[in-house]
Amino acid sequence: MDGKPNIHEVLVRRLVAAQFPQWKDLAVKPVESDGWDNRTFHLGDEMSVRLPSAAAYSLQVEKEHRWLPKLAPLLPLPIPVPLAMGIPAEGYPWHWSVYGWIEGETAKRERIANLSQFAADLAGFLIALKRIDASGGPPPGQHNFFRGGPLTVYDGETRQAITALGSRIDASVASAVWEEALAATWRGRPVWFHGDVSWGNLLVEGGRLSAVIDFGTSGVGDPSCDLAIAWTLFEGESRQAFRAGLALDDATWARGRGWALWKALITAAGHIDNPVEVEKSWRVIDAVLADHGRGA
Repeated sequence: MDGKPNIHEVLVRRLVAAQFPQWKDLAVKPVESDGWDNRTFHLGDEMSVRLPSAAAYSLQVEKEHRWLPKLAPLLPLPIPVPLAMGIPAEGYPWHWSVYGWIEGETAKRERIANLSQFAADLAGFLIALKRIDASGGPPPGQHNFFRGGPLTVYDGETRQAITALGSRIDASVASAVWEEALAATWRGRPVWFHGDVSWGNLLVEGGRLSAVIDFGTSGVGDPSCDLAIAWTLFEGESRQAFRAGLALDDATWARGRGWALWKALITAAGHIDNPVEVEKSWRVIDAVLADHGRGA
């Protein structure tokens, strides 16, 4: 992946002033919880500016501008709506976006009043997303790191991570979970999926799910990639509430476990240089492996 450019408030002010002078006098401030794939800034009180942090993520900008305005009216919760697309300038090499601001805080566990209700609400949102006509939607590819496609694209990477982690995990169970995921071939019609359903992309107000953000890895295809949150955030009753709300078959859940395990394994094995995420990944690995054979 290309090196990350130096994205800061001064750069954002220059870009906005040059390309959208109607907003040049609005304050630019960093957001409380920034992302990894993109850098986000407040623009005044009612907008945000979002800039891809690397070339791989820049592929997502035009996709979001094309599709999010079409998806938003059909969903039960707010999602980002692009207002303007910026062009490369001031040494910044990619297209970038201005969005309407959505109120809410990221869905850290302590901000959620009832995790089972939250799980049910999220399931309802994903069902509504799946029901939207997927005709012409973006299929799996480089723009979303092949989410929505077959897990075989990550087969080698996953097996290498299992080997690299050695005795630190139960390699036989991890391999069995992965083999089951690969064998559970998806044969359905393409549907819309979010692609990165995680606490940082879910917003909360008053303890309830209030919005879903960051559709950079969205597309149309197999929706099982959206199930990973069953092991990254939910447990026990909340995981069961999420499963009950979605009413998916066992094969889809097997692939969902595969997506969760793949990401956790490569993170724990050091493919992603983020100590906080590495720590979380060990918990996800434990949760996925503990569910093996229980149909959870």
